[in-house]
Amino acid sequence: MVSPTAAFSVAIRVRLDNKPGTLGRLTVAIGEVGGNIVALEGFEARDEYLDEDLIVNCSSEEHIEEVCEALRGLDGVDIITVSDRTFDMHDGGKIEVLARMPVADRDDLSMAYTPGVARICTEIEKKPERVHELTIKKNTVAIVTDGTAVLGLGDIGPEAALPVMEGKALLFKNFAGVDAFPICIDAGPKETPIQERIDAIVDTVVRVAPVFGGINLEDISAPACFEVEDRLRELLDIPVFHDDQHGTAVVTLAALENALKIVGKHIGDVRVVIAGAGAAGVAIAKILMNAGVSNVVATDRQGAIHRGRTDLNDAKKVFAEITNPEQISGTLEEVLPGSDVFIGVSAPDLITADDLRKMASDPIVFAMSNPNPEIRPEAAAGLAAVMATGRSDYPNQINNVLAFPGIFRGALDAGATTITEHMKTAAATAIAQAVEPDQLSPRFIIPSVFDPRVGELVAHAVAEAAVVDGVTRHQ
Repeated sequence: MVSPTAAFSVAIRVRLDNKPGTLGRLTVAIGEVGGNIVALEGFEARDEYLDEDLIVNCSSEEHIEEVCEALRGLDGVDIITVSDRTFDMHDGGKIEVLARMPVADRDDLSMAYTPGVARICTEIEKKPERVHELTIKKNTVAIVTDGTAVLGLGDIGPEAALPVMEGKALLFKNFAGVDAFPICIDAGPKETPIQERIDAIVDTVVRVAPVFGGINLEDISAPACFEVEDRLRELLDIPVFHDDQHGTAVVTLAALENALKIVGKHIGDVRVVIAGAGAAGVAIAKILMNAGVSNVVATDRQGAIHRGRTDLNDAKKVFAEITNPEQISGTLEEVLPGSDVFIGVSAPDLITADDLRKMASDPIVFAMSNPNPEIRPEAAAGLAAVMATGRSDYPNQINNVLAFPGIFRGALDAGATTITEHMKTAAATAIAQAVEPDQLSPRFIIPSVFDPRVGELVAHAVAEAAVVDGVTRHQ
């Protein structure tokens, strides 16, 4: 059974008979159907009854109803209200625009707007580079999607993708002080040819780019995402970063750097098998090779990707040229034996405990498919020397939030015009180094997303790398 989680958290207000044992029967009833009471938020007592507020974590929408049904059957218990806390959080959206200064009198108005603002406009007209100093462009990122590859939901469209993009903006602000705004693009009906969709996304972003200091591409399906990013990097003089590719890759490299310390292996000596050749898989392979991994084999549904296959799209053909140096073929099960590292960015339950037994000694397993990993940590227990997933309810969550806020913070602070491979690997090393040597263990190779040092360390490392690479508009 899937564990209860705050993602399916409900606030339940109940009215209880003011008699001994009533609250006990209520808590037992919730526990018997698998609900997890995480808070009792106080009560209001009367002579004959008392009102109690509960916070209960469940495992699904159906489970929420099961918990409520269990309470409806109890004598002396009446449900007053049930409120889904996730929907409550999203009511009205999760972000807003705030003024940075008051407009309290005529002087304020004269400087913030007319006539004083005309001086700023004229200055930017004469010196266009000053738009990065004198407007929101200095600290603003566009979060761009067409809604074709959202989380584990797939092609749900731009409107349905908006809550995810709002959440991303919330993380940008909370973890790095970056102002980000969702740009959810309707690139046409689902049957629109892919090239037309790509052109629509690129054209839209180029047209709105004057407002933003960076572009974070999000949840755009492969292979379209590769061309979108390549074209925008060519057309724009601001950082363009596809987080599903590079954010995942950066945190994966950070996790691998620390995992290798635990098993005592060198990055240049390991053989890595990647399950999944979409956006994340391609980016992970590239960043690992840039960091020194010489033997990467990637697999898709048809097995290992190699130059002899005739069914590869253009993106996978490029992938075949740079990976699989031995040009081996076969299914994932056939290519995994003898490998040191398994990285999954594909689908649940792809590998088994028997597969891990056939890997090299002290195997490292990153099963990052969400919400259900390629192999559950319980199945890998005692077999994987180091285990990581994409989930927050297991140790070692490989979470993009460790990377993208600090990467954009550093790029904006440095006035970067692009994001280089060096900047990405610098970010990965900064994340890895946030775990102190005396903290490092098989269950702790990645810092907490709530560690305030991470964003600062990443930003500093990225800004320094940008200067070294000569991609800043500042001296």
